[in-house]
Formats: sequence, C-alpha cells, structure tokens
Amino acid sequence: MSTAPAALPRWGIVATVKAPLGQVLDFAAYHLDLGAHRIHVCLDEPDPRIRAALLSHPALRVHDCDRAHWQRLGIQRPRKHQVRQSANATHVYGLADDLDWLAHIDVDEFLWPVNGAGMARLLGTLDSDTLCTRLRPVEALAGLGNAFKAMPATAGRARVLRSLYPRYGQEVRAGFLSHVAGKLIARTGLSGVEFRIHNFRQAGAMNPGGIEFDAVELCHRHVTDWPEWIAAYRYRLEKGAYRAELAPTRPREQGGRTLHELLQEIEAQGGEAGLRGFFDEICADTPRLRHALDKAGLLRIRELGLADKRRRHFPDFA
Repeated sequence: MSTAPAALPRWGIVATVKAPLGQVLDFAAYHLDLGAHRIHVCLDEPDPRIRAALLSHPALRVHDCDRAHWQRLGIQRPRKHQVRQSANATHVYGLADDLDWLAHIDVDEFLWPVNGAGMARLLGTLDSDTLCTRLRPVEALAGLGNAFKAMPATAGRARVLRSLYPRYGQEVRAGFLSHVAGKLIARTGLSGVEFRIHNFRQAGAMNPGGIEFDAVELCHRHVTDWPEWIAAYRYRLEKGAYRAELAPTRPREQGGRTLHELLQEIEAQGGEAGLRGFFDEICADTPRLRHALDKAGLLRIRELGLADKRRRHFPDFA
C-alpha cells in the first residue's frame, strides 16, 4: 500500500505598512506568486483605496489600524512605529490558524529562495523542533536594476569593507544602511508568543528552537534611488533605521560611532552634497561598486519581476 505524500506546509506573511498603493500591491503580488497562502496587511494609516485593492484578492486580509483596532488589542496606539509593528504581528499570529508558518517582514522586503525551490517545500524540510528561522538580508543597490549586495563574512570583514567602500566602509555596519539582523519566520500554534521586529519570543524565551535559514534570502529594497533616499532621510534619522538610540557599528573604545552620528557629521560638514557623496559610495548602483562586489563574491542579481506579478494578481490596479 502506497503512502500519500505529506501535505506541504502553508505559510503566510504579516506586514504593517504605510506606503503608496503601487508599492503595497507589488509586495502582495510578489509573495502571492511565491505561494503565500495568506497575507495579512495592517494599514498603519487606513486607506480605503488600498483596502479595496487588496481585498480584490481572496488570499489577502486587511487590518485597519484605527482607534477601534487598538481598542481590540487592549492598548493605546503606540507612539513608535516599531512597537506598532510588533503588536500587530503578535495579534495576527494569534489569528493564523490557517497557517503553519508566519513571516513578519516589511513592505520593502521580499523572500527569495536561493536555489529556486518553493517556500513551502523548503519549510517542509525543517525538523519539527525548529520553531523559528532567521532570514538574513541582502540590500538593494540604488538604481534601475535588481542588484543587491550581501554581507561580507565576519572573518576578514574589515579588509573587504575597506576595498568596497574606501571612505565609509568602517563606519557602516557590514556595508548596510539598514538592518543586518534579518527577519524571522515562526511556526504557528505556539502559546505565549510575542513577535518583535527582528526576534520572536515564546513563553519568555528568545527565538526558541531557532535556526539560520540560509536557503532563503530577504531581499531588502531599503533604497531605490537618490530622490527617494533623501526624501526619507530626515524621518529615518529621527525615528527609523538611522535613529540615535541604535548601537554604534563597533565598540566606542575602538572608535565606533552610530550611523546617526556619522550622517549628522557628514551633513554638518558638507550639507546635501556631502550626503550625496556618502550615498554614491555606499549604495548607488555604479559599475565600480558592482565590479567590487562581484570580485568579493557579494553581488546578487535578483530579478523580482514586480510589475509582471502585479499585473497577474491585481489586473484592475496594474
């Protein structure tokens, strides 16, 4: 008697978003195309047009983060968006009884199975005692292509960073403007769960049963071009990825300072032109940087195909 193959696990996503309609639809369409069974989108600022577009697809669930939403969660609306993201992800985790795995990522992040295998098949290879998996990021170069950069290995990192970014390599963690910690996919059905931005707590334990999931990258489109970056710069400096409270790139006793401090110094000394010089060295998609990354084995070309996938899944909004 033959045994039927085990069903592949169902996986989904929760994201708290505050972005234009097109970006939200690109994010949703990409992950639907990848095989997401369910995508929960928490609209940080409710938008009827975005809500209607998302609900045109049966796999999407929309949560308007209005006053009633926070009352249902039993808390006042948190002032920091990072706390709102964590609260929303924890809430959705409790609703995800139709999923086996739930990823907590942002609207500018895209899951990428490295060897071309499906997400469900990869998740199905994990041991039953694996409760969460960490996905490490690759960060987009700013330009028209789909070029990303990976982090150098810890061994010899300082030397590689000097060769890639001669002026600012020692000042920027792993050469990334945004996070290097990555994001998590967590097994559902556990009690006492709290999601964080980069971590997962269960019954007070941090990332229990956690592993590094090298089979999947997190393609992070933190920046797309100079106008977008400079427009978001002030907010990120005050409240986002470059805020003052984040740790320095290396210990203070070794001359380390925060990205916030570095950017403030660059701006004070060189104004917007100084910031543009920093941007061009660290993240602009230039032949120089592509060549240097490729030589170091760190260049990643990831054809996300966002426009085609949006047309396929949201034809009325393409």
